[in-house]
Amino acid sequence: MFKTALVIIIAVASVNLSAFADQALAASKNCLSCHAIDKKLVGPAYKDVAQKYAGQKDAAAKLAAKIMKGGSGVWGAVPMPANTQVNEAEARKLATWVLTLK
Repeated sequence: MFKTALVIIIAVASVNLSAFADQALAASKNCLSCHAIDKKLVGPAYKDVAQKYAGQKDAAAKLAAKIMKGGSGVWGAVPMPANTQVNEAEARKLATWVLTLK
């Protein structure tokens, strides 16, 4: 019983640390200046983005491209600027993280 509980605690901690690490990446790349997890700021809430792209096979690739190159017209009149400080691996990690938010 103790071993099972310990395994569960470690698994939960690992998931939470992983999610925090991706949120930390978002903060370090200034994403959180315009986006929040659960409310609209300048850009949409990450949970709304996750909901909009849920079930789309190529969603992570689409979002990673938008993170790096920017975009406009999907969420309103305010364009998202290109994020030249974000490399492809970081963009993919951020996109994958956003898509996990519910």
